[in-house]
Amino acid sequence: MTATPTPAETAEAGGRMNHREVVQALSGLMLGMFVSVLASTVVANALPTIIAELGGSQSVYTWIVTTELLAMTATVPLWGKMADLYSKKLLIQLSLALFVLGSLIAGLAPNVEILLVSRIAQGVGAGGMSALAMIVMAAMIPPRELGRYSGMFGAVFGVATIAGPLIGGVLVDTSWLGWRWCFLIGVPFSLAAIALLQRTLHLPVTRREVRIDWLGALLITAGVSTLLIWSTLAGQHFAWASAQTAGFVAGGVLLLALAVWVESRAAEPIVPLGIFRHRTVTLSIIASVLVGVAMFGGTVFLSQYFQISLGKSPTVAGLMSLPMILGLLVSSTVAGQLITKYGRWKMYLVAGAVVMTGGMLLLSTIGADTSVPLISVYMAVLGVGVGMLMQNLVLAAQNDVPAAELGATTSALTFFRSMGGSIGVSALGAVLADRVTSLFTERFGAAASGGTAQVPDPGSLPPEALAVIRDIYGTATAHLFLIGAPIAFLAVVAVLFIKEKPLSTLSGDERAAREQAATAPH
Repeated sequence: MTATPTPAETAEAGGRMNHREVVQALSGLMLGMFVSVLASTVVANALPTIIAELGGSQSVYTWIVTTELLAMTATVPLWGKMADLYSKKLLIQLSLALFVLGSLIAGLAPNVEILLVSRIAQGVGAGGMSALAMIVMAAMIPPRELGRYSGMFGAVFGVATIAGPLIGGVLVDTSWLGWRWCFLIGVPFSLAAIALLQRTLHLPVTRREVRIDWLGALLITAGVSTLLIWSTLAGQHFAWASAQTAGFVAGGVLLLALAVWVESRAAEPIVPLGIFRHRTVTLSIIASVLVGVAMFGGTVFLSQYFQISLGKSPTVAGLMSLPMILGLLVSSTVAGQLITKYGRWKMYLVAGAVVMTGGMLLLSTIGADTSVPLISVYMAVLGVGVGMLMQNLVLAAQNDVPAAELGATTSALTFFRSMGGSIGVSALGAVLADRVTSLFTERFGAAASGGTAQVPDPGSLPPEALAVIRDIYGTATAHLFLIGAPIAFLAVVAVLFIKEKPLSTLSGDERAAREQAATAPH
């Protein structure tokens, strides 16, 4: 094949992009990934201020996180399917444009209702970035060379995760900026990413006949959303054991049962049921859901605890999240290197699940008077456990399936982990709201609590009331981790039953070629 002068012509001719062209294209991709990860973390330290200013309740606090997670989770498989039909470049720019729209609406939101709608748009855009980044990388780079570039994405993810809470805290504490800039800050970066991708990303549009399972996606989203709405409202607007509970649960379960039936008959299902034939995959998915529930459900409310219970500023609250993130990055890196060196992986899954459970139990002892160094140690323990567990569950599942099922297995694990996060934030958020409301009623009387858990603004409270409220939020947050610990322990049980299988030394393409040769007629 004759080489041609420009990257666009090279791609169209089917040639491989050279190293310089790949790095240029990745710059726009990594900028987009940075923005989408930043959106999830930058808002954490701003939420107490946002909710206090817009007059939201503890349930609304939960839903500002959950709506983005759910929208992202539900749309990840759809973006992946559309990448087989349409231009990957156009789709990734469209996902960034949706993210810009959501960010602008969020930054200008006059009330919590508009803010929730904007978070859905942000979630759909972030779902596109999550799904398409790896697809675009695979389209540009052969598997043998993928490692040298994927490290760049790991660094971007780590920096965005660590920088997000810090940036959010500084923006909230800066009087001439404020919390609205936690959303608006992503707009110029997203627009820059769109422009960079337009100039540098040149991929051929290869179409194949696919059918998008819209009905399956709709039923899965509707079923999970029904259960999430129930877990948010129960205990606040109606009793846990009530006719409303029965209606919500029955409706959610029925929708999910219909989703399973539709998926079993779909030509290209959103979640291929065939992958559940493999015991390791099934157990890895179960453990991923539990990791999502425990990690997202527990940690998303820590920033609120730092600011309300410990009286820290948003900037300091951002700094206090570093021990957990550093623990996660160090343990995942070290475990990955040891697995590569020795080829053994199950021990890290079991150790990670045990340490994660221990971290949840340690955090169940916190209160309004717990010292910052002690909390930092507890958070680092939780981060170490999650770091050993999260990525290695994907490794275990990928190693167990044929090459043809690698994509479906990886996307299913991502899908269920995000779904677990959505469920965890919603369900444990409801537990927190219920506990806060009951403690308010106990300390201030039913009239003072008003039957709802309004998130207070610590700066506007008299010292006597502030001391009681700090104690309430400390007690309620500890209760949250106490509920999360047995959920985390179920992950220990799941990984114990995973059978260790020697790691394959072949790439996905090499495995596929060998499998095709084995099944070809002789």
